Amino acid sequence: MTDISAQHASLLVDAALDHATKLGVSCSVSVVDSGAHLLAMKRMDGASLVTIDASAAKATTAVYFLNSTANLVPLIQPGAPLYTLGGSSSREFAFVPGGFLLVIDGEVRGGIGASGGTPDQDHEIALAAISATQ
Repeated sequence: MTDISAQHASLLVDAALDHATKLGVSCSVSVVDSGAHLLAMKRMDGASLVTIDASAAKATTAVYFLNSTANLVPLIQPGAPLYTLGGSSSREFAFVPGGFLLVIDGEVRGGIGASGGTPDQDHEIALAAISATQ
């Protein structure tokens, strides 16, 4: 499996931050490889420190669960199939919108996560980065 390149990761982060600026949101954006190892990350001026870890956790969650974090939200509710799964790993997961898989030529190459706005804004920021760099 080929991971996303460092150059592509940097382009994704920059595209996400450009979109966040248009929305008036200060956020952090992280890109991880297919093993959920950090490749690129930036925190905008004014974004809280927690957004650093949250953006990385969203990208990691997307890779580990092979799905966008928004799609996972219903699966972690009480009584749902993945309700207790988040506590079964030493990795930090974030089951909130804002994380996406990075799929190129049908293969998972990594993940992207955005944090700092509302869940809907984080989702939009990460998705805009993917759309802008395809």
